[in-house]
Amino acid sequence: MSKRAVLEVIALGVEDAVAAQAGGADRLELVTDMAADGLTPSAATVAAVRRAVDISLRVMIRPADGFAAGDVERLVRVAGELREAGASEFVLGFLDGGGAVDLGAVERVVEALDGCPWTFHRAIDRAADRDALRKQLDGMPGLDTYLTAGSADGVDDGLPVLLAEAGRSGEPGYEQRLLVGGGLRLDHVPVLSKAGVDGFHIGGAARPRGWNEPVSVAAVTRWRAALDAR
Repeated sequence: MSKRAVLEVIALGVEDAVAAQAGGADRLELVTDMAADGLTPSAATVAAVRRAVDISLRVMIRPADGFAAGDVERLVRVAGELREAGASEFVLGFLDGGGAVDLGAVERVVEALDGCPWTFHRAIDRAADRDALRKQLDGMPGLDTYLTAGSADGVDDGLPVLLAEAGRSGEPGYEQRLLVGGGLRLDHVPVLSKAGVDGFHIGGAARPRGWNEPVSVAAVTRWRAALDAR
């Protein structure tokens, strides 16, 4: 029997968080403003969600649309404020103008996180060289997950890349969990699971009626059942 897969659900607030936990999610990715593909939520929202649920909570550090770090000192301040609000796990990722990882910005923020676990998000899908990015981040304190669709265009397009990266699990730069998300559907699960993927991330799939509606307990329950049966 394969080990239990991690199901991570995007939450925008307390209502989403409670529904996701009720449906069987293992973890939340807490963001705001999905029109910009997910930005940093307020410290007040983090505190409220932390009080409302007891599952793992990863909080986005992304100040604006795109993957540029911008004001790094501001990022460091925000990281501190989120930690004070109860956040202990994070999601981040910054690229420079050439599509390489902005190592200086990542290092400064990770220093402020002081060992907290974190995910490098789908900025990897916009990177000029995915393999180089992974190797540059190898050994970074707290980095335990890559959230990726394998392509900027989503899982359908990125499946060959995802399968290839899953096959390199354990190599330098490939020791972190592969958390697949970005247009992920239930019919992708069997082939990904067969390749050894055990992390699945859903946003729109948890909201059958669209982003203006909260997370559906029933939708999350369907995903939990499918992952448990894999």
